[in-house]
Amino acid sequence: MNMKVGVTGLCTPREWSFAETLDRIKSFGYDAFEPIITDEGEITINTPEAELRALAALAAEKGITLTSTCPAIGSFRMNVLSDDEAVRAESVEMTRKLLKTSAGLGCDAMLHTLCFPLPPDLYYDVAFAQGVKSLKELAPYCKEVGCRIAVEYVWNKFLNGPMEMRDFIDAVGSDQVGFYFDPGNMRVHSYSHHWVRILGKRIFKVHMKDFKHENWATTTFPGLLEGDVDFDAVMRELRAIGFDGALVSEVDPGAQPFEKTAALIRQIAGI
Repeated sequence: MNMKVGVTGLCTPREWSFAETLDRIKSFGYDAFEPIITDEGEITINTPEAELRALAALAAEKGITLTSTCPAIGSFRMNVLSDDEAVRAESVEMTRKLLKTSAGLGCDAMLHTLCFPLPPDLYYDVAFAQGVKSLKELAPYCKEVGCRIAVEYVWNKFLNGPMEMRDFIDAVGSDQVGFYFDPGNMRVHSYSHHWVRILGKRIFKVHMKDFKHENWATTTFPGLLEGDVDFDAVMRELRAIGFDGALVSEVDPGAQPFEKTAALIRQIAGI
């Protein structure tokens, strides 16, 4: 397997510049990075394409692969599941802008959470249908710009099981829409490795994160190999589907130092 060891910009300090981030993560033992798209800073939906290309070239020069992007737009409330057509259309348009930015960085996929959380007055079946409609609309644009959508399960009261997620992606019916697997997120109520087998080739990207369920009142995201995720089983299932992409850490450096997490990813994956 030719997997790379990555880290998401959700975990690196916002005060680091893009160049400093690349230098630091490389010194920590990472060779892949997931940039975040924010309201302000070097990577936004308004960053000129030439500047995005320059950032991508800088990463390549430093030997860092930009594996995917993660939107972190605090000023916009994404909801491609909405039954309010104006809200849904606005979210679809924002997704297009985010995809264009992601493609400008040379990333082949972008994380998407659809909506967070599912509103109590938006019924599940309606949300499902609206989500499929939105992603069907977006799929041709994904192909046009060269950046796919990877839907992640994020405790948003929607697509809570692997078969639901599978059926949702299959209902969209496009190779431009798949799954972003994060073993820590679903471990609260299911076995992470089950999701890998059931989603299979629909898995575009992988986060690395653990989860610890001490009791119904106490749950945490500890360092890797300190929680309940069976990483041996996860890796067995990832190998079975031929996954060969980056394993991107989403481990808070306050829970486990960057260097240790990078070393543990290599240990877990046998790379």
